[in-house]
Amino acid sequence: MKSHPSSNRRRFIQTSSLWLGATLIHGQDQAPKAPPLIRIGVVPDLHYAEKRSSGSRHYQESTRKLTEAVALFQQEKPDFVIELGDLVDVAPTAEQEIKFLKTINAIFEKVDCPRHYVLGNHCVATLTKEQFYQSCGATKSGYYSWDQNGVHFIILDACYQKDLKDYRPGNFEWSDTNIPPVESAWLAKDLKSTTLPTVAFVHQRLDLEPGTSPYAIKQSLEVRKILEESGQVRAVFQGHSHKHELHQIGDIAYCTIAAMVEGSGATNNSYAMLEIYKDGAIQLKGFRKQETYKIPA
Repeated sequence: MKSHPSSNRRRFIQTSSLWLGATLIHGQDQAPKAPPLIRIGVVPDLHYAEKRSSGSRHYQESTRKLTEAVALFQQEKPDFVIELGDLVDVAPTAEQEIKFLKTINAIFEKVDCPRHYVLGNHCVATLTKEQFYQSCGATKSGYYSWDQNGVHFIILDACYQKDLKDYRPGNFEWSDTNIPPVESAWLAKDLKSTTLPTVAFVHQRLDLEPGTSPYAIKQSLEVRKILEESGQVRAVFQGHSHKHELHQIGDIAYCTIAAMVEGSGATNNSYAMLEIYKDGAIQLKGFRKQETYKIPA
């Protein structure tokens, strides 16, 4: 995929690696000296389920991995925590899925700060959207935004099928991921209403071109245009494809977080602390197999 030219203010210096730029710092704390405006705990693609491991996915280990992440969050005291979708994997029945969800969420809700839930395709493979949010005790649902500590945050919902109806059990393919016009219109209006630096979260990937990858949101080009034209969006954080990647497209960094479910044992855990600074710099401090990224002002 070709990235659009970035501004001088946020220009990535290209290297010979696939997506590595001068703004990517491996395993080092290179944060600005001033304290961050806000700190956020991030957990990606847990896929918790009470079933045997399959391939590289170790579903039951997500309880131990999340426990480790929550222990760090309790120590670091982030302003809020967010899970990037696929909190649970598929269960045979809604009753079993709710059991999985309540088991993993009982660990997640131990953090002493607000929690936000991005909707992933596995979250609604057996449950409706309403059942998912209700079962995990979410105070907000779907796509929405809020201001906190001088930063504007947006959560997007790409769990819509090609006819633009909500994902519901049995009515969708995971690769058919869409953001409907009503949500795009809301996004454009929301961004026009803020002058704050903005960070967005979504499960499926906005940085990939439609038709080139099953992980791509079908309207990625249109949504990226809305984000870019606002002039406010600094970064988008996403999951879904289970690997860590960083792409710069225009003035916006698109950061994909490695999945927690992939690989066995503590060394294969993946979570992060996101820090946003007054000068506009952003640092994602990765733990275990997740890389640390720095996005300069």
